[in-house]
Amino acid sequence: MGKVTGFIEWPRGAPHRRAIGERLRDWREVETTADPAESKQQGGRCMDCGVPFCTQGCPLGNPIPDFADAVYTDRWLDAHRQLAVTNEFPEFTGRLCPAPCEGACVLAIPDAAHPLGEPVTIEALERAIIERAFAEGWVVPRPPKSRTNKRVAIVGSGPAGLAAAAHLNRVGHTAIVYEAAKRPGGLLRYGIPDFKMEKHVIDRRLAILAAEGVELRCGVTVGKRPSWKQLRSDHDAVIIAIGAQRPRELVDVPGRDLDGVVLAMDYLTEQNEVVGGEREAARYDVKGKRVIILGGGDTGSDCLGTALRQGAAHVSQIELMPAPPPARPTTNPWPAWPLVFRTSSSQEEGGERAFAFRTTRLEADAETNKLVALHGVHVELRDGALVDIPGSELRLPVDTLILALGFVGPDSAPLVEQLGVALDARSNIIVDKQFATNVRGVFCAGDAHRGASLIVWAIAEGRDLARAVDTYLR
Repeated sequence: MGKVTGFIEWPRGAPHRRAIGERLRDWREVETTADPAESKQQGGRCMDCGVPFCTQGCPLGNPIPDFADAVYTDRWLDAHRQLAVTNEFPEFTGRLCPAPCEGACVLAIPDAAHPLGEPVTIEALERAIIERAFAEGWVVPRPPKSRTNKRVAIVGSGPAGLAAAAHLNRVGHTAIVYEAAKRPGGLLRYGIPDFKMEKHVIDRRLAILAAEGVELRCGVTVGKRPSWKQLRSDHDAVIIAIGAQRPRELVDVPGRDLDGVVLAMDYLTEQNEVVGGEREAARYDVKGKRVIILGGGDTGSDCLGTALRQGAAHVSQIELMPAPPPARPTTNPWPAWPLVFRTSSSQEEGGERAFAFRTTRLEADAETNKLVALHGVHVELRDGALVDIPGSELRLPVDTLILALGFVGPDSAPLVEQLGVALDARSNIIVDKQFATNVRGVFCAGDAHRGASLIVWAIAEGRDLARAVDTYLR
């Protein structure tokens, strides 16, 4: 383990974030990498528990006590090697993962002084390790020594698709990644703002994958040209890693089609394209406007940070459900993921947050037919159901309403029509324990079959799927 008394002597490290006044003036990453001395101390807080609940809490099964001890003892190359065994992309998870491993850390057991516990800063350690590895030149291409002459099409260049491509290529198969967008990365590039992860982080990893032999073909919309059926006939196996792109809509609310209502991913994608130099200006720039974001999750938080950087006059983020408690309730015991009140880096930058509020209708200007107000009512939970509170109706002035209500599954219609892929009741793709669909040679991993989920699940499934596809091909 690290230091026997480390968790007693040293408190949990605070997030390393640039000053709010500074970061709101640019699109660079908010979080910065901890210096080696602090990383050493935080690694020394790990108790190397007899049962490593942190590792069990991580979908990737990262050997957390091992690399924490290596950092504490200044064995950074060992730490990198240990982490690389289970995590193909720690530079992504070290920035974007909500860290279920930290929620399962023994030090996350709450007490009177620390309602949320003080878990080891595992996510920050991952980031420190991989950044050190890139700086030292330890991350190098590892192309296969021989090829199998088997061709695998991976549709989608998000974390699931890239993880599958990396592993299949490494065992000698030809991995060809098809991406509809201009550049690879999926939601990592177009859905995640640069203030959470700058895109050079993706590009340097893509350069490694390309040097290893992974083929990246962008601007290819599978389902149109080529069709899914044609793609299957041209390859020995096909992997569906298209994510869950279909947004949850604001249903049964009059005024949804008014000018001024925009979907979160349309809003975020356009701004990411501006920052990435793919377009000159965003159609949905909210400078000087009153903005309301419906949805209290990560996507809504990303929209909040984006609106603040664009110079919105006022921003509110509204959640339908009541606010979570500040500490774990008895119904949410450790080591389950703590369902508690959190404040993201974007939420600490400004704007207002509201909970337990249901939108009833949207109001238009009589002359321009543009959105001018949102009408709603406060709600409360009664016997597990949301009930309106009489007399709590509100009219909120708004110029731009951003819908960040989550996602309801993949764009699966072409798959069903062209390949006959089976779907479940929620329109997700059905797979067996080997990630195989009902169509021979067609596999699926990530959000396309499990619904919108975490980046670590996408990477883990991409890795496990690659093993299943390799078995199938051989």
